[in-house]
Order: sequence, then C-alpha cells, then structure tokens
Amino acid sequence: MASAAVVKRANGGMKKGEEVEGQQKLTSAQGLIALLDEDDDRLRACALKQLDEVVPDLWFEVSSSIATIEALYEDESFGERNLAALLASKVFYHLGELQESLTYALCAGSLFDVTEQSDYVQTIVGKCIDEYMKQREKGEISGEEIQIDSRLEAIVQRMFKRCLEDGQLEQAIGIALDSCHLDLLRTVAEHGQFDKKLLTYALRVCQNLIVSRKFREKALRLMVDLFKQLDQPDWIVISQCLMFLDEAAAVAEILTNLLGQDSDSILLAYQIAFDLFENEQPQFLSKVSDHVEKMLKKAEQPAETAADGEKPAASQEGAEPMEADQEMTGAAEGAAPAEKKEKPSSEEKESDRKVNKLLSILQGDAPIKLHLEFLYSKNRTDPTILKNLKSSVETRNSVCHSAIIFTNALMHMGTTVDTFLREHLDWLARATNWAKFSATAGLGVIHRGQLSQGQFLMAPYLPSDGSSGSPFSEGGALYALGLMHCDKGKVIRDFLLQSLRNASSEVVQHGACLGLGLATLGTDDEEVFEDLKNVLYTDSAVAGEAAGIAIGLLSVGTGSDKTEQMLAYAHDTQHEKITRGLALGCALVMYGREENADALILQLCQDQNPILRYGGMFCIGLAYSGTMSNFAIQKLLHFAVSDVSDDVRRAAVMCLGFVMYSQPEQCPHTVALLSESFNPHVRYGVAMALGIACAGTGMKEAMNILQVLSKDAIDFVRQGALIATSMVLLQQPESKVSGFRKKLDKIVSDKHEDVMCKMGAIIAVGLIDAGGRNVNIRLRSRNGFPRLLSVIGMAVFTQYWYWYPLSYFMSLPLTPTAFIGLNENLDMPKFSVVSKCKPSIFAYAEPVEHANNVLTSKAPTAVLSTTAKAKARAAKKEDAKKSTSEKGKENADSNKMEVEGEAAELEAAGDEKKEEGSKPKAEATEEQKENPTRVVPAQEKHVHFLAGSRFTPINENAKSIGIVLLKDNEPGKELEVVNIPVNTEPPASTEPPPPEPFEYNSALD
Repeated sequence: MASAAVVKRANGGMKKGEEVEGQQKLTSAQGLIALLDEDDDRLRACALKQLDEVVPDLWFEVSSSIATIEALYEDESFGERNLAALLASKVFYHLGELQESLTYALCAGSLFDVTEQSDYVQTIVGKCIDEYMKQREKGEISGEEIQIDSRLEAIVQRMFKRCLEDGQLEQAIGIALDSCHLDLLRTVAEHGQFDKKLLTYALRVCQNLIVSRKFREKALRLMVDLFKQLDQPDWIVISQCLMFLDEAAAVAEILTNLLGQDSDSILLAYQIAFDLFENEQPQFLSKVSDHVEKMLKKAEQPAETAADGEKPAASQEGAEPMEADQEMTGAAEGAAPAEKKEKPSSEEKESDRKVNKLLSILQGDAPIKLHLEFLYSKNRTDPTILKNLKSSVETRNSVCHSAIIFTNALMHMGTTVDTFLREHLDWLARATNWAKFSATAGLGVIHRGQLSQGQFLMAPYLPSDGSSGSPFSEGGALYALGLMHCDKGKVIRDFLLQSLRNASSEVVQHGACLGLGLATLGTDDEEVFEDLKNVLYTDSAVAGEAAGIAIGLLSVGTGSDKTEQMLAYAHDTQHEKITRGLALGCALVMYGREENADALILQLCQDQNPILRYGGMFCIGLAYSGTMSNFAIQKLLHFAVSDVSDDVRRAAVMCLGFVMYSQPEQCPHTVALLSESFNPHVRYGVAMALGIACAGTGMKEAMNILQVLSKDAIDFVRQGALIATSMVLLQQPESKVSGFRKKLDKIVSDKHEDVMCKMGAIIAVGLIDAGGRNVNIRLRSRNGFPRLLSVIGMAVFTQYWYWYPLSYFMSLPLTPTAFIGLNENLDMPKFSVVSKCKPSIFAYAEPVEHANNVLTSKAPTAVLSTTAKAKARAAKKEDAKKSTSEKGKENADSNKMEVEGEAAELEAAGDEKKEEGSKPKAEATEEQKENPTRVVPAQEKHVHFLAGSRFTPINENAKSIGIVLLKDNEPGKELEVVNIPVNTEPPASTEPPPPEPFEYNSALD
C-alpha cells in the first residue's frame, strides 16, 4: 500500500483511472527519477515502468540519471533488470548513441518488441540487422567462423519471422541475403511456394546488391536449384547463372537435353545460346561448344559392347560411328553393308542440322552474320555530314584530319560501307606516319564482323614477302584485322603471330601486337604470351606499349599471375609508354575479379610511380566493374581528391563510371561536387565518368552537368564534355539531340575554336550517328551481367588521351539495337511488332538537305547601307503600285459581277485547301515495325508483340529487342522469309577495288 501511495504522489495525485492521461501530461520526471533511489525493488520497478512510458517526451531529464539506470541493470539481484536495460537503450537512442542503445536493447531480451511501430524500434532493429550483416559478411569474406552474439541473431530471426507472417517476402529476401543466410532464402522461397516473380526479384538482388563475389556465387548456385524447382524450370535464367559460375558443362548438358526434345525445346535451346552470346563471354562459349560436341559424340557411341569383350568399333580411332553400326548389325542380321549405307537416317541428318545451328550460335557465326546483315540493310548514315566536316576543316590540321577519318569509321561501323574513303582517296592520302596507321586501322572498324574475308579486304596493305609498303600501312592493317576479328580470331591467329615474328619495324610490331591481343582475347594462350613478352623485352617504347596492352587483352579477366612479371618489367624499364601499357594490362587481367584483385590494387596504389598508380585506378574500376562497391567508390574518391598526380586524379574520377554503370542514376549525384573542382583534369574525369555510366540513357541530371562542362575555359575539358554528351545522347529522340547537333556544327565550323575542342566535336559527330545510327553503348547485357568486350573496349578507348590510335577500341562497346525474329531454321519470317508511340519520336534523324550547310551557318550575312536604301526605295514603289491597283479594282466592278459565281466556287475550294494545309494530318499514335527493325533502348517499353499473331516468342518474358526465337502457331501454312540483300561471302571481281595504298605527298606540307 505504501508503494502505491508513493507512485500516486509521483503521478501528481491522479486516480487509478486517470493514470495514463496524467502520465501524458507530466511536465517533469523528477518524481519518478527519485523513486529509483528507494530501497524497495517494487518501487524501483514501478518507477522504471512509468519512466519507460514518458521517456520519449522527458528523455533529457531521464538522461541525467542514466548511471543509476545502468547500475540497476548490473545489479543481478534486481528482478527487473531487463526493464532497466530497455529504458537505458531508449535514453541512449535519444542521445544519439546508437551502438550503446543497441547493446542495452539486446540485454532487454523479449521486452524489446520488434513489432512495435515506433522510430526507436525501427532504428534499433535496422542497426541490429546492419551489425549482424557486417559480422556475417566479415566471416564470409575471410572464410573464418566468427562467433556472433546469440541475442543479435535472435532479433534478426524475430524480424525475419515477422516479415514472413506479414507477407513481406521481398523484405525477408533482403534480410536473408544481406545477412548471408542462404537457409533463410530457401525458407522464403518455400514460403512463397516458389513464385517465379519472387525468385526473379531475389536473382536481381543477388546480381546488384551482394558485395562479396564469393557469397554471390553461393547465392547464385542456390538460385539455380530454386529455379529448377519451378513447375516449368526457367532454363534461360538458369543458364545465365551457370555462365557467371563458369559451369560450362552444366550449360552444355541443358542445351543437349533441349535439342533432343520437341520443337519448342529446340527453339529454347537456340534462344539460350543467343542470350549467352550477348553477354560477351567468348571463352565460356568456347567451352560450352566443346562440351556439346563431346556429349554428342558420346551419345553417338553404341551402348552395347562386342560379344568378345572388346571396345565397340565406334570408340576406336579412325572408325566412324556409322561404319561401326553397319559392321555390328551386319554380323548379327547378315545384312549387306551396302543396304545399310543406303539408309542415311533422316533423323540423324536432322539432328546434325540442329547441332550445327546450335554450334554456329555459340561460336558466334550466326549472330555476327545477322548483325552484319542488319547494319548493312538499315544503314542510315548521312554522307553529307562527312562532306561538310571535310570541307570545314583545314587540310593541314592533322589532328582534325585523323578525327574525321575516325568519325567516318564510327559512322560506318559494321556496315561494310567504305564509299567515303573510296570517293576521297586524294584527301585520304594526306595522312602521313601514324595518321596513316590510324586511317588503315579504320577499315577494320568499318568491316567489323567480316570474318570470312578479312584478309582479302586488307590484302593491299598487309605485309608480305618482298613488299616495300609503308610500315605504317602494314601496322595499321594488322591492327585492323584484330578489330575485324575481335575475340573470333582463330582464323587469323597464326597469320598475326607470324607477322609479329617477321616484323622488323616497331610500327608493324605495334599493329601486330594490338591485332593479336584483340584476336586472341581472353584465351591466355602461352605461345602468344611468349611472343608478346619477347617484343616487350626489346625495350622499344612504341612496340612495348602495345605489347603490354596486348598481354592484358590476352589474359583479360583471368586473374593470372602474369601480372608479377609485368610489374617487375614496369619497374625496370625507363620508357613511360611501356610502363603505362603494362599498368593498363594489369588492370585488364584483373577485370571482374573483385576482392581477388585487392592485393594487386594495394600494390599499385601504393607505388611511388604515378603511372602505376594510374594503372591502379583502372584496376579498381575494372575489377569492381558494375558492382557499385562501396570499397571501390571510396578508394577512387580518395585518390580523386588527394593524389599529387593529375593523371591519377583524372583516372580515379573516370573509373567511377566503370564501377557505377549498373546504376547510372547514382553517378551524377556522386560526381556533382567534383565537377566544380579547380583542377581541370578532375573536371575532364567527371565528364568521361558520366559518359561511361550514363551512356545511351539521356539522363537529365548527367546532361545538366555536361552542359556546364561543355562551356569550360579549358579546351580538353570541353573536348571530354562533348564526347561524353554524345555518348549519353546516343539514340535518344531527335528532339533532345537536334540542339546538340547544331552546337557541334558551330564548333567545327568556327575557325577560332581550339583544336582539342574541335577534335572532340568531330568525334562526337561520329558517335552520335555510330553504326549507321543503329548501335548503342551497352556495358551490361539485358540479363544484368557485365559485357566483357564492351567494358574493356571503353577502358582502352579512354587511353586516346595518350595515343590516338587506341580510340578505335570504341567500336567494341557499340552494339546493334536490333529486333531480329527467327524461326526454328534461323530464318527471318515476315513478322511485325507494334510500337505504341508516335513514329516521329524514335525515327531516324532527317538527312542534311545540302552540302556545306555547316559553312553557310558560320556567320550572319553583312548588309551594306546602300543595299538598305535600295530596298527602301523599292518598298515605296511597291506601295504606289498597290494604291493604283485598288483604283483599278473600283472601275472593274461590272466585270467582277459577271464572274461572281465562278469566283465564289474557286474561293471556297481555296479555303478548303488552306484549311487542309494549315491543319496537318494528326500523326499516328502507333506503328507496326517489320522484322528485322531498329528498337532503341528508350523505345523498348513501348514495343509489344501483336495479339493473335502467327509468331510468338518462345520466351514468355522476352523483350522486343535482341535476337528472339519465334514459335510458329500455324506450322502448316506457307512461310514468307525476309531476304536481306547483303553478300557476306568474298566479293566477286566485279566489285570495286579497295582503296589504294597511301602515298606521302611532300608538296602538301
């Protein structure tokens, strides 16, 4: 009774029914705090309970007695220790001490209610989960078993169960993956009855948000198991996950199993192969194709062995399976071998055809041919633009001359159209020395994908026995072959290797190294490595730089220990060019390795040589490519503001684009402050980072920053801003691009503009219309995985800062934005999709009306004073004539009355025509696009498959872009196939000859 009286006095004398209302109106907690010093445990417990209720409003008073509350918790004899811990937790929360608050919340045990909807509980639960995740992640990365507080885990488990009970399965997936608990992820999948949308969300989280590569691989293995448990397993998603896990044999098994089933499964196998090709993992596809061939050979072998216990004839060397079959069946049945040979087995022929088609997709022949046909047939390059550029730039300016040649190569990338070069051979021949090297290399970009006739096209320039051609043309031709056969260079590998061995000029060695690196990309070929290393050890600055880059291309993404030899020689050589080539090569070797590259990153970043630190920045950018890793971003930002070398700072900012391209919307906010840096190299890096991360998005935030940088006082900053702007605006609606085109025209035609800025404008002209206006920059596939060729191509392109010929690597990230529908025979049927938006929005840019439009817009026409006076006199005379005609009209009233009826009719007809002219016909709100067609990224969401169409995509989730396999819903009906008039075979003798070799004309210098 005494304790009740004391509590009543502390509550202000309120009655029992008025306690809650009275506590809410308390203006001071001093009375309750005084009870904490009482000897009676019941009084102290009651005071703690009352203080717990008023602490949100009176925490500033309660905080003065926090020591007393902590002492109550530490008193083991006190029965309400958990209540004291909860009160202490709330006080520390209001004081901003979240770590202390979390510690006491854990001590409160079950009194800490995770279901309570208050800011305190949500904050502490979030802190608890974060702490738990950090400890779990630390243990996952280190591989060590870390003891985690059981109370911490209990709260996470309670929160997880609450998410399941409330049906918040996506939040439960987040808790499971962030806390590195795959058992919880399986529990969520089972609770959601293996819902496909839920699993797709989990897969997206695995791809984008998991920091540790090691744990990501474990999560993807689990996702493979979960997707297999669907009623209809999603083999496309499963194959994509297996590709990331580098399990080629498993993918090959899926493909061979599908090939042996019905027609729908065969289409699905082809679709999987095309989707895998889009991810640009050439070595993985090569492994898959080898496994497919092995599995099929194994399946062809007879299942039964001979009666004498010997191996079946099919497995013996030199014996064909068909012959073995004939021998065995002939012996058993007494049938003549000739009769067996007359039975070619149509099923086997059909099986062979299916296998050959699958292998042609995996090996790249089919998709490259399709893209080549698409780029040729849909080429919308405007030749007038190039003619205007040519006439706007002084011939003696070698920088702009080379930039125009590069622009022509970009604009015709993959189209096989080299008309501009043929028509301007005299102008082209003005290129000398390294400009000639670059001009020849440009042919490789134009004819990219011409795998069957690459050497034929480049024959006039390639080195040969007894030739006395220019070494610059020969080196450029070898480089062109590499660009033409990038990652598909088995055909030309031996030729390039022999050319490298026979080369006596460092220029030819330079071109051969670059070409060989591209052709053998990712193969880690030891023979090629030894030859490149021999070139490196000649210590030739020009050839050594290319050899360093080529070694990186050869071993790209392998994490090979070749980096040790590369770094050792980088420290020994005195040539900066070689050191830079090796530094970039090391970064290429560590592409996509993430935390496995940390040791090399640390070594490069701590090196005293700024060139190697420069390589360290690219090592971070490429190793953590597209991961949004906080570690990588913080490291790059640190060097961007603290390094003493401008080159390192520029590279650090630039590489933010490589880390962040998976979430481009984050990049502008990250680099916004850096764009205001006093250092022009940092500002240039900001421009390029935005161009890399936001390529093809047209993002407004990125454009706002680039617009400011394009007016910068420093010429090379403006250059970078113009190039980056063209990358961001690539294939955007013409309403967004037209103003930028006019700006480029003005810069190019301005004779007083700096050469560096003018060069950037010329390159931007080529980029904005690249590939006949049918390509875009995609550093990430539609399935969410980084595209190896595109990323490394962009990385090497940025080195044009030091060496202009490397700018041709820009052709690697440029990918056709095509919708190509195929049937089971890999033919293109007549088929349409509907674009539910106005045709003009995503239409091709209108062609330039006449030549030299750039020149005519250089300056306003001057008007002389005498001309103005003459115009004024002419105007007075015109007024006088008008007044005379009005008088004449009054005298002709009678004549007018005679023809009044006819005039009225004519006038009415004229009014109708005027109305028609003044009111243009309303533009259609949608259009049908015939197969194949261009579908730009921004248009994807507006393009749909027609309902009730004869052809439907075999993949239910297929987007209207890329190569899509179509199911024929009316198989018996006659099929009309699209034939594209392009010849991918070696040209006949009637074709015009290739450009003549360049000759140096000294009279023009």
